[in-house]
Amino acid sequence: MKVSKTEANKAIAALREELNRHNYLYYVLDQPEITDAKYDQLYGKLVALEEQYPELVTADSPTQRVGGAAGAGFQTVHHRIPLLSLNNAFSEQELGDFDQRIKRLTGAENPAYVAELKIDGLTVALTYQDGVLTQGATRGDGVTGEEVTANLKTVRTIPLRLRGTPPGLVIVRGEVYMNKGDFETLNRTREDSGETLFANPRNAAAGSLRQLDPKITAARRLDGFFYDLLWWEQAGDNGPATQEDALTQLKEWGLKVNPTSTLCASIEEVITFCRRWQGERLTLPYEIDGIVVKLNSLQAQAEIGTTAKAPRSKIAFKFPAQEVETQVREIIVNVGRTGAVTPLALLTPVQIGGSVVSRATLHNDDFIREKEIRIGDTVILRKAGDVIPEIVRVVKEKRTGEEREFQFPTACPVCGSSVYREPGEAVTRCLGAACPAQLKEFIIHFASRGAMNIEGLGPSIISMLLTREMIKDPADLYALTFDQLLTLERFGEKSARNLLTAIERSKATPFDRVLFALGIRHVGAEMARRLATSFRSIDQLLSATKEEFLAVPDIGEAIAESVIHYAGEEQNRRLIHKLKQAGLQMALAPELQEAALPLTGKTFVLTGSLAVLTRSAAEEAIRRLGGKPGSSVSRHTDYVVAGKDPGSKYQKAQELGVKILDEDEFQNLLQEAAARQEREEVDC
Repeated sequence: MKVSKTEANKAIAALREELNRHNYLYYVLDQPEITDAKYDQLYGKLVALEEQYPELVTADSPTQRVGGAAGAGFQTVHHRIPLLSLNNAFSEQELGDFDQRIKRLTGAENPAYVAELKIDGLTVALTYQDGVLTQGATRGDGVTGEEVTANLKTVRTIPLRLRGTPPGLVIVRGEVYMNKGDFETLNRTREDSGETLFANPRNAAAGSLRQLDPKITAARRLDGFFYDLLWWEQAGDNGPATQEDALTQLKEWGLKVNPTSTLCASIEEVITFCRRWQGERLTLPYEIDGIVVKLNSLQAQAEIGTTAKAPRSKIAFKFPAQEVETQVREIIVNVGRTGAVTPLALLTPVQIGGSVVSRATLHNDDFIREKEIRIGDTVILRKAGDVIPEIVRVVKEKRTGEEREFQFPTACPVCGSSVYREPGEAVTRCLGAACPAQLKEFIIHFASRGAMNIEGLGPSIISMLLTREMIKDPADLYALTFDQLLTLERFGEKSARNLLTAIERSKATPFDRVLFALGIRHVGAEMARRLATSFRSIDQLLSATKEEFLAVPDIGEAIAESVIHYAGEEQNRRLIHKLKQAGLQMALAPELQEAALPLTGKTFVLTGSLAVLTRSAAEEAIRRLGGKPGSSVSRHTDYVVAGKDPGSKYQKAQELGVKILDEDEFQNLLQEAAARQEREEVDC
């Protein structure tokens, strides 16, 4: 019997609320109130009503968890708040050093911390607009990630609508993971069907979340814990004052928070927490790889700020690495994109830290000599930081006399050119300017996800293109034709079109990532962003002097000399000219050109609590208009913005004569700057 639309709307709203409540009780609190059969009955009623009136289906309906049609790919998301990584501590002494830094930076005698288990999963950010989940994204490189909203909606512990009355805009950070039991079940199923097994639960979670078909993700039984409130946007409310309060708020909204998170009154209590879970980690149903320690005061967190890579107020304590015994079967050498000749030990495969390891880097000739590693040796292998396989020592008492010493090559094993080790350096480098191994590794780096992100252009295809002499440098990728690609092994029309589309799409890659893609020594992704922002175009960058480089924060002698050396090489100049001709972004986009923004060159320091804007929103507004938020007051500070209960920064600003703005004056300054920018854009 068909009900009226008005009646259906009321019934759907009631069923939606009831089912979401039962999902929360079952998946988050583990306290079900009804049987599975009763839940299925309610769910069936909702499905039937929504089928009658599909226009009444909402984004927060439980029926939207099952996953829709498979997509063609993932869109790139620019994170409103960067998802920074954490600095690591590998010992209790380093935790003590962290505590001393916090005391020095904050002036607090006894800072409190929150200690949380570091879940070994995939970091995600969820955005809720008016309480409804509108976007879910992976961390990616911290600045940009992939939108995986449809897949995250299939994770039962993630609420489609927040409980209570949340602010208009909320962004939270958490970790999606796979339980050990579900991981083992998944691998058994894959083994039975002849599919490749996942190495560990983290890889399984990452692979499951990045499925183009949400139905596959839904079948993988992912879970999640949430631990950071990144954005809170509500007039007159600055949100929680402490990390402990933030976790409580997340729980009240229906997000799953790890129940082991603990408020610690001192670093000694933090160390006790770390010792406990180091011993009990194997009893947990999920993998952890350490403890995250956070300063409890969110105001103090904001005031001491971040470095380019990590917040100063947080640290990850990494558990001591696991160790196993294995054998060195052979030693080979690899040649990297910068010419570094790196020895690599091929090992008898061994299980360690949740994955199978069959090789380990030997770094350089000095490392081999210091450890006295020989081919055939029995060695102790460690996964340092639970990530990188590392040979700790040789078990010399197990030597048989048949072991062979390794002779470091005097010529490049790939091109035959001489190798050279600069005085004071540990790395030996190939001197062959046209070394195929260097070129291949360079193009692999150029096409990688963090650089130009040319999807589908992997090492095997790059090898074919080089072997067939279709490319001689990365710029040649942009001259490839459909007919050329069809001549490659296993290339059909569809794969050729897909690759050409990916190459064409990469032309829109922002300037900072193009700069990173160039593979300049010492210039990683973070430094590329800093250089792009400071010099704004490739021409300005390559013509800069050493003094101009050293004037930029965080740029030292090594980076300055490396970029200047790169700029002086004719082959690099030719490559950049070809990339320009191909249409790559060799300057900041006009909207990002700081010189065109009204607050360019102005530094702001915030202190105290703001009534209208959150601290992060205020800092974002400053950046958007070209200004720079600072963490400490100096003679170079242009403005100190003083909210309620300002701290020592207010007094220092008075002492130094720095202009102090109250919140109303700050808002007026922002509005005037924004209006000026709009007028300039209209004039253009």
